[in-house]
Amino acid sequence: MPITSRLPALDDATASAAQRRVLDAILGGPRGNLDGPFLAWIHSPELADHAQRLGAFCRYGTRLDTRLTELAILFTASWWQSQAEWQIHAPIAQEAGVSAALIEALHEGPDADHALDVARDDEALVIRLGQSLYTTRRVSDALYAEAVAAFGEPAVVELVGVFGYYALVAMTLNVFAVRRGDEPLPFPEPPRGHAPQD
Repeated sequence: MPITSRLPALDDATASAAQRRVLDAILGGPRGNLDGPFLAWIHSPELADHAQRLGAFCRYGTRLDTRLTELAILFTASWWQSQAEWQIHAPIAQEAGVSAALIEALHEGPDADHALDVARDDEALVIRLGQSLYTTRRVSDALYAEAVAAFGEPAVVELVGVFGYYALVAMTLNVFAVRRGDEPLPFPEPPRGHAPQD
């Protein structure tokens, strides 16, 4: 599916050697495509190179079950109302085992109380961690202890990495207006030139 953005399209004639090297790494890796933020990041091949390696780990290499990783990604997409991030990851999350009811609840908003009602226990813990982290920028001792007991400290470190990496992805997609084909947008979009008001 074609991806567009505010940035000029990259073509073989104008791509630098550094851009070609990073493109080869991305296309030859587990993703195999330029979906998501890479259309923007490739304009800074050094950023793209580091980010794509971190992203490959966050998406494919953590100790977390893929279902929980994808849930954290969807939570982040909902929080940032990131159009392409949601479009790309909602079907992947469902395929990984996140229920349609939970996906719909998150689509309504990351603080939707009924998301917790339809989530499994481990999913609810991921949601509560995301809510705390994004809302208060902290995680309480009690919630931290609960997460460590459920997932182990290394996986909690990795989960925070997933939240952080996909927040970077969401910001990139939003700033550079990355769009996935002609699919309907999952979130309301403010008019160009206007930021949403509080």
